[in-house]
Amino acid sequence: MSPPIVSVRDLKVHFPIRSGLLGRVTDHVRAVDGVSFDLMPGKTVAIVGESGSGKSTTGYAVMGMQEPTAGQILIDGRDRTQMSPTERMATMRRLQIVFQDPASALNPRMSAAESIAEPLQIHRIGTARDRRERVMELLDLVGLPHSAAGKLPREFSGGQKQRIVIARALALEPQAVICDEAVSALDVSIQSQILNLLLDLQSRLGLAYIFISHDLSVVRHIADHILVMQAGKVVEQAATDEIFNAPKDTYTRQLLEAVPKL
Repeated sequence: MSPPIVSVRDLKVHFPIRSGLLGRVTDHVRAVDGVSFDLMPGKTVAIVGESGSGKSTTGYAVMGMQEPTAGQILIDGRDRTQMSPTERMATMRRLQIVFQDPASALNPRMSAAESIAEPLQIHRIGTARDRRERVMELLDLVGLPHSAAGKLPREFSGGQKQRIVIARALALEPQAVICDEAVSALDVSIQSQILNLLLDLQSRLGLAYIFISHDLSVVRHIADHILVMQAGKVVEQAATDEIFNAPKDTYTRQLLEAVPKL
């Protein structure tokens, strides 16, 4: 078996609570408190839970957008905290993120082509012509016409904006993508289109996903393994079929009962 792309070991993210005139730390909010999992190549780990459970904070810590209080985040077996700034920059190319709200994730003054090419410019990859060609490849990959390249975000629907965000995340050819509530801001019919796109991209490119969601009905169709989080802790984790067919924790059963049924 291939080694994990990402290994998270006893991850903790605590935020201080300050009080008094001097602002002394009197307690901590334990947003993430002892989370562990492995992300294998080509697989999807879903992290589910209600708002405030710590699932997004876990994703941000893995991405390097939030400093952990304790624990380890290993990228290809190497602890990120032991990497040099250059190595961290290279690591960022292997991990990308798709945010919940595509409208706020895109600069309203940048065209679709400029947004998609931005990571290539930041990492100084290719010439201007190379980047233009790469943008067209990525538009094809996410199912958008080449004519979309010169348009601004306001000219797109929510689903089209999310396709642009996904194309930008793929620009650096990452091994893994963190999807933070990537379909929750979209209409139900558009959600299925984006989920099918993510599954198609996974099949074609061998991507691994960390898929963060509050909706178990969504993750059922995309996840291989599910972590259920409550108040910063993992209360249950297992293969997707096991979670849906034989949930062990009371909180997991409550989440399943909250899924609308026809």
